[in-house]
Amino acid sequence: MPYSTAAPATDRPSTPSPDELRSHLDSLARIHRVPGAQLAVHTGTHLLSLHTGTADALANTPFTARTAVPLGSVTKVATATAVLLLADDGDIDLDEPVSDLLPDLPGELPDVTVRHLLSHTAGLPTGPDSDSAVGTTAARYLSTVWTARNALFAPGTGFSYSNAGYVAAGRILSEVTGMTWQEAVTALVLEPLDIVPAFLGDTAPARPLASGHALNTATGLVRPAHQNLAPVEAPAGALLASAEDLVTLGRALIGRSTALPAAVADRMRRPEPAADAGALADSWGLGLALFEQGGRTWWGHDGNAQGTSCHLRADADSGTVVAFTGNAGAATALWRDLAAELTRVTGVRVPTGPSADTRRGPAVTLPDCAGTYRNGGIEYKVKPDGDGKPTLSVDGDYPLPLVCYADLSCDLVDPSTDRLEPGGRFHRDPVTGAIDRLQISGRTARRISTG
Repeated sequence: MPYSTAAPATDRPSTPSPDELRSHLDSLARIHRVPGAQLAVHTGTHLLSLHTGTADALANTPFTARTAVPLGSVTKVATATAVLLLADDGDIDLDEPVSDLLPDLPGELPDVTVRHLLSHTAGLPTGPDSDSAVGTTAARYLSTVWTARNALFAPGTGFSYSNAGYVAAGRILSEVTGMTWQEAVTALVLEPLDIVPAFLGDTAPARPLASGHALNTATGLVRPAHQNLAPVEAPAGALLASAEDLVTLGRALIGRSTALPAAVADRMRRPEPAADAGALADSWGLGLALFEQGGRTWWGHDGNAQGTSCHLRADADSGTVVAFTGNAGAATALWRDLAAELTRVTGVRVPTGPSADTRRGPAVTLPDCAGTYRNGGIEYKVKPDGDGKPTLSVDGDYPLPLVCYADLSCDLVDPSTDRLEPGGRFHRDPVTGAIDRLQISGRTARRISTG
């Protein structure tokens, strides 16, 4: 596939040693008990592609460079790209109301636009869980979230990661093109990039596929995991691809491929106002997350399907693209360790999360944060423990210690390691000054009661 002119040599990372990185990938996969993984790195001039292990632990199917892995939410990048291509052709306007394109939606959210959907700034809840959405039509699915009662904030004034927004984006693709979401993404995105299509539910796949895996803590064995994504949620998470495929997509998104118009790639990477992604990223564009690291801006996305962990990072200045796929939940930790090895070997600091904020100061009690918060059907409860320190419980699960700071940001305490993990932040109503929202791991919940 043709690429545009490479970045200046002074901006490019050193070409990593394949043998050294393969050794790290093999050993980290064993340490984290991940059956198989892929790593692809494009330095701006050279592609390095590695893989290890098995695609299915029961069948002992070997991983190859062509093996496609369930990408989870990285699928949203392809969906957003397809929508942006329609906008580039003049078929839709990013700032037109979604209700004009999907007239069967309830009329309660007339100000939500296509731009809001792609940047997670529509104020929509995340949507029903996959098990309850099985057999549901897109129209019925959206009718449960597209209501003023469920709205988390006015469109364009906040950020809340939402699968429902991408279900709506997928419906727009279908309505405008007359194709199914799969057909539209294949025709508009995958085929121009020479990526062989693969989707959850394929009965006759055109390429080898990997299974996700879960760890049985009693036996210490990993076993294939069932993918339970409902068909209606396909635009948010049904794509499968390899690390090499993700590098190809990443190259296009930073303007290094003629298969995607540069104007489309530039528009996707532009940070959207109010897209404060919290613990997910430093900001968000139209389908892409922004990560700041080492004085550089990287774009990409993370995804977790049932028992998989997939990651894409691309630096538009140097042309560097890094993609990773792993077929176990523990592959997220493998990815973080592997990124550290890439830094050591190449000198390039690949971000695995948002830039660290070290200026928050000491923990505070924040007594007015206690209460119940809701995002659609998900309930978050913040209440003090016996020592008066805040804890967070999600849908009645065991409460986790919550460390709060004066700027309203917060961290969660991992009970198994006592390590602080990025949580999110509380928000105050600009008129009353009262805490009215909680953002955890990129999802915003609206306060419905105090105490």
